[in-house]
Amino acid sequence: MSRLFNLSFRYKVPLWGSSLIVMSALAISTALMVQAYDDLRNDLLSSSASLARTLAKNLFPIVLNDEVWRAYEIIRAPLYGKPADDLIQPEMIMVLDQQQRVFAATQPNSAPLLTDVRKLGAEYVQLAERIASTPGPEAVEVAFSGAHRIYVAVPISDDGERVGTVVVAHSKDKFLPRFRSKALRAGLATLLVLALLLPINWYWGQRMTIPIVQLARSIGKVARGDSQAPQVVAYSYSDELGQLIEAYAVMVQSLQHKDQMEQAMIRSERLAAVGRLSAGIAHEINNPLGGMLVALDNFKRHGGHDERTLKTMAMIERGLAQIRETVSAILVEAKVKSRDFSPQDIEDFDTLLAGEASKRAVSLRIDSDLAGPVTLPANLVRQILMNLLLNALHASEPSGTVHCGIRHDGDGKLVIDIRNGGCAIPDEVMNHLFEPFASGTENGAGLGLWVTYQIVSQLRGRITVESREGLTRFFIMLPTGEQS
Repeated sequence: MSRLFNLSFRYKVPLWGSSLIVMSALAISTALMVQAYDDLRNDLLSSSASLARTLAKNLFPIVLNDEVWRAYEIIRAPLYGKPADDLIQPEMIMVLDQQQRVFAATQPNSAPLLTDVRKLGAEYVQLAERIASTPGPEAVEVAFSGAHRIYVAVPISDDGERVGTVVVAHSKDKFLPRFRSKALRAGLATLLVLALLLPINWYWGQRMTIPIVQLARSIGKVARGDSQAPQVVAYSYSDELGQLIEAYAVMVQSLQHKDQMEQAMIRSERLAAVGRLSAGIAHEINNPLGGMLVALDNFKRHGGHDERTLKTMAMIERGLAQIRETVSAILVEAKVKSRDFSPQDIEDFDTLLAGEASKRAVSLRIDSDLAGPVTLPANLVRQILMNLLLNALHASEPSGTVHCGIRHDGDGKLVIDIRNGGCAIPDEVMNHLFEPFASGTENGAGLGLWVTYQIVSQLRGRITVESREGLTRFFIMLPTGEQS
């Protein structure tokens, strides 16, 4: 039994509904069959009692005067001309005298004249006892278990004087088939109703429980920490189930937003920590690096060195210069005195990047609504645009397009929107996109996006990335005005 109750609602609800429908249909059909049986029986007994009373009234003077043949004619008349399968038609009518002997009968061979009714068989013994035990004028219904007939007995009397009894007998062999026919029709109607209701019950049970099952599975996934649980199947009604599914969708959306915020905070804190560490290391490197470059320069000024020494010194100097450039890229400082960013700076990029775009067969489109300068350091904004546009050109497929939109919105922010086609950024790269030396290409040093992120952060701006197959988008918002 516990296994039945532990079934999924997807099966339990339709099964319980089907069981209820079957039990209700059986109960109703049984009640109807019992009612049909009672109605047939009551109609039969009522008709027989009415016939017996009419015959008893006519037979009183005849039995009193001992007119046997006249009595026979009277009891034979109701059976004349009626079909044999008429349910109301009696099988036999008998007239008994006071000693319960046969006075007249419609079947003389079965009930010979003046034969004691008790000698006609076991049923007649019980019939005689029942008649003897009911001396009143009322009709007596006599039906015995296992008997082949149903009897209705009415006294032949007038003014309290009783001269005999009229017995009307009906065969159960005629009554029961008629009842079975009605029961069969009721059973077929029940089967038809079940054939109609059970599929409807199963359909609605599945329709109602499938969202519940999916909701339970999704909630289980959320409970295990998967906030990207699949959405529940669409449910277009506003009942309690619809409200529950709607609340679940809102909850999942809130959890996803919370996860995104947490991931963004973790990434921001990690980048800030890496930035502080990198800046600290860069400052520590710069001091001995400057001394080494000064020492090399002094060494070269003294002269008198052979060609091999000079060649070695030049190689060391180039290496130290490369280290200085890398350190300079890490040490991004926003508080640099610079002119304001203007529309002329945007026009420069068509010229600066035309060669690279042509080399890679990529179309570069820059759209701007700037009408005049905005209060942002031009050199830093130019560096942001240069880094991102070069990356976009390198990531685009041949014959692709890089689109850059620049606008100054009504909230005092400079909005930069750069889009390109090509392959999506892999997840493992996306998770470390703005970290130093985390390049997604073989040739990149991995400092361009790091520098871009540092500049945006120091300008109190925000940078977001979305990438899918065929589209990568960098979206930057920089507040304009005096930088504190």
